[in-house]
Amino acid sequence: MVMKNFVKHFNEIEILDVPEVGGKNASLGEMFQKLTSKGVQVPDGFATTSDAYWLFLKEAHLKESIFREIEKLDKKDFSNLREVGNTIRTSIAKADFPQAIKISLEKGYNALVKKYGPEISLAVRSSATAEDLPNASFAGQQETYLNVRGFDELIAACHKCYASLFTDRAIKYREDNHFDQTKVALSIGVQLMVRSDLACSGVNFTIDPDTGFDQVVLVSSTWGLGENIVQGSVNPDEYFVFKPSIKKGIPRPIISRNLGSKEKTMIYDTSGSGTLNLDTKIEKQKQFVLNDSEVLKLAEWSMIIEDHYGRPMDIEWAKDGLTNELFIVQARPETVQSAKKDKLKITTFTLLEKGREITSGMGLGNKISAGKARIIHSPLESDKLLPGEILITEKTDPDWDPILKKAGGIITDQGGRTSHAAIVAREVGAAAIVGTLNATKTIKDGQDITISCAAGDTGIVYDGILKWEEKEVDTKTLKKPLTQPMLILADPEQAFKLSFYPTAGVGLMRLEFVINNSIQIHPMALKHFDTLKDPSGKERIEKLTHHYPDKADYFVHKLAEGIATIAAAFYPKDVIVRTSDFKSNEYANLIGGKEFEPIEANPMIGFRGASRYYHPKYQEAFEMECKAMKMVREDMGLNNVKIMIPFCRTLQEAKKVVDLMADYGLKRGENGLQLYMMTEIPNNVLLAEEFSTYFDGFSIGSNDLTQLTLGVDRDSELLSDIFDANDPGVKKMIDMVIASARKTNTKIGLCGQAPSDYPEFAQFLVEKGINSISFNPDALIEGIKNINMAENHKVSFGMAESSN
Repeated sequence: MVMKNFVKHFNEIEILDVPEVGGKNASLGEMFQKLTSKGVQVPDGFATTSDAYWLFLKEAHLKESIFREIEKLDKKDFSNLREVGNTIRTSIAKADFPQAIKISLEKGYNALVKKYGPEISLAVRSSATAEDLPNASFAGQQETYLNVRGFDELIAACHKCYASLFTDRAIKYREDNHFDQTKVALSIGVQLMVRSDLACSGVNFTIDPDTGFDQVVLVSSTWGLGENIVQGSVNPDEYFVFKPSIKKGIPRPIISRNLGSKEKTMIYDTSGSGTLNLDTKIEKQKQFVLNDSEVLKLAEWSMIIEDHYGRPMDIEWAKDGLTNELFIVQARPETVQSAKKDKLKITTFTLLEKGREITSGMGLGNKISAGKARIIHSPLESDKLLPGEILITEKTDPDWDPILKKAGGIITDQGGRTSHAAIVAREVGAAAIVGTLNATKTIKDGQDITISCAAGDTGIVYDGILKWEEKEVDTKTLKKPLTQPMLILADPEQAFKLSFYPTAGVGLMRLEFVINNSIQIHPMALKHFDTLKDPSGKERIEKLTHHYPDKADYFVHKLAEGIATIAAAFYPKDVIVRTSDFKSNEYANLIGGKEFEPIEANPMIGFRGASRYYHPKYQEAFEMECKAMKMVREDMGLNNVKIMIPFCRTLQEAKKVVDLMADYGLKRGENGLQLYMMTEIPNNVLLAEEFSTYFDGFSIGSNDLTQLTLGVDRDSELLSDIFDANDPGVKKMIDMVIASARKTNTKIGLCGQAPSDYPEFAQFLVEKGINSISFNPDALIEGIKNINMAENHKVSFGMAESSN
C-alpha cells in the first residue's frame, strides 16, 4: 500500500492550487515555477496540503469541538473572542501530531538538506486556504516562525502553525470578511531561510498604497529580518521607482528616496533557534540599506510579478548576507487601493482652523479625524478603547486587529507606510499617523485631539477638536472644457493623490516649497560649505547632508526628486516648473543664507527672478537648479517637464538666461525642451511679441502683474482694497498679452485664484482666447465649473450674434 504524501514541492505547485496549499504557498510555487526563468529568484521549499490539516483534526478528534466553540462566538461585539480562541488553540496544542504527516514532512525536509546541506535554516509560514485572495489580504493573520533548525524544531513549528489558524485576530478577520470558519484549512510553507539577518529585507508595493497611483513601485527596506517592517517596529528607508522609465530603460528611474531611522535590527538568535531584535548602530541608521542597482532590480522583479498576476501586488523580499543575492519570499495581491471601484469620485478634507501642533509623522488615509486620545500599550487593554476614540500606541501587530476597527484613528510611535498599522488603517478606512517617534509621550490619555492627514504625506496631530469640511465631487459629472484646467502645485507629497483630478497637468510648480521644506539650505552655502563662517549653520548643514560627500549634490538630488515626483504623477501631461523665485529676504532665511544675500529695502522688486541667475552672487546656484532639471528630464526620463523663468525684466535678460541654460545642458528645442516665461511685469506685456522669440509659452502671474500695473504692494494691508485683478487696467494688460500671444502662436495661460472666485473673470479670460488656467487644488472644481459656464456663454453669445 502506497502511503499518501501530504506535501508538495514548490516545483509542483501553481496558483490554481490555492484550495490545496493556500494563497501564500500557491503564489510561491507559481513564481518558483514560472518566474525564475525571467530572473526572479525565489528560495526553494515545499508546502503541506490542506488534506494534512484535515487529517490532523480527524486523528485528534478536534473538528466537531472546534466548530462548537466557533458557534459560541458572540458575533455582535466579540466579547468572548479571547476565550473562544484560547480554548481552540489549547486543544490543538495538546493534540498529538499525526505520524503520516511527520513522514511527509521528513521527506520534504531531507530533499532540502540534500540540495543545500545539513546546516540549513528554515522559514515556516502559515497559509490559510482562503488566504491572500484578491478581496482580502489575510496579511499576518497566522504565525510565521523564522530560523527553524533541525527536523524536531520543524515539527514543533508546524504544530504551532496549525494552532495559529485560530488566533483571535484570524477568527475575527474571517468573520469580518464573511469566510466560512468551518471550511478554511491551513497549509504550512517550509522555505529555505535567506540570511537577511546578515544583510537586509523589505516590502514592495507595485502601487502607491496610500493613493492608488499605479505608475510607481514602492520599495521599503531595513537592516536584518523583514519582520520589523511588517510589524511596524522600524521606520524603513523608502524609494519610489517610476514604472514607465523602467520600461524605457532610463538609467535613473528612482524618483524619490527617504532615509528611515531603522532603529532596530532583527537577527538570528545564535544560541539556538528564533530571533533577537537589537538596537541598530548609529552609523547604519544613517546609511541607505540598498544601492540604486538593488532598488532597480527589486522594482523590475516587482513589475514582472505584477505583470504575471495581472494586478497590483504586495511583495516581501530578502537579501542574503552570505551571497549578497536578492530573493522574493512572498507575493500577495494588494487589496485596498486596487479594490476601489470609482477613483473618479474625489473627497477632499480641509481644516478650517489650526490648533497647537503636538506631534507629526507619516500621514495615511488623506482624511481628518478627531476624538479622545486613548493610550494603549497592549491588545490585552482593548476594553479601554471606546468606539470612535483615537488609538495611541508604540506599534501594532496582527494581535491588534480585533480592536482597530472601532478606532476613530490610529497613531503610532513606530512604523512606515508598509507596516502593519498602515496596512490595517487603509483596510478599515481610518486616518492614521505612523512613525511619530513620540506620540505616546506627547499626547495625554483622554486628551481631545484632531489628526489631519489631508495635506500630503505628513500627518499632524493637533490639540483639541478642530473644525473641518468634507466635499465629495464625482468628476464624471464635470464636462471637460476646451480651455485647459491645470494645477498650481508646490508640495510633492500631494502629487500622487492629485494625479486623479481632472486636469491637463501642472501649469505652475513652485520650487520654493521643496527648497524651503525638503532642502532647507541655501544652495550657495552648500556650494561653499568649506568656507562658511557660521559654525552653527555649518553644524546644521552637516546633520542634514551627512550622506553626501559633495554638499552641492544634496541640493541637486533633493530638488530633482521633488520635481520628479510631481512630473511622474502627471506624466505624460505637461508639468511647467518655475525656477526659484524667492526674494532676497526669503533666501536669507534658509540655513546659511545670510552670508550670501543682500539686505534690500524692497525685495519684492529687487534681486529676484531672472536677474539672479546670471549674477555672480547666484549663478553657481542656478547651475545647480539646471542640473536638477536636466537630471529629471534626461536621467529619470520625465521629459514632460517644461521650464519657466520668473520675473524676466528685459529682452537682454531673456537672452542671457536662455543662453546660460543652454551652456548648462538645457538648450531650448533639444529633447523637446520648451521654455516658458512668467508674464508678470508690464514690460513682458508691452514686448510680448519680442519675448516670444525666446520662449515657447507665457504664464500670466496675476498677483505680480496686478501689483506692478497698479503700483500696489500686494502684501500691504493698508492698500488691500485697491489690489484687484479685476481692475480695468489689469484686465487691459491681460487682454493685450493674450492678443500678442495668439498673434505669435505662443501658448498662454494664467495662474491665480480669481478665475475660481469670480465667474466673470473666467468668462473674460475665455472670451479673450486664453489656452489654460491654473488653479490651486482646492479651487480646481469650482474653476472648471466657471470655465464651462464661460465657454457655454461664449457659444450662446456667438450664436446670438450670428442670428442677428
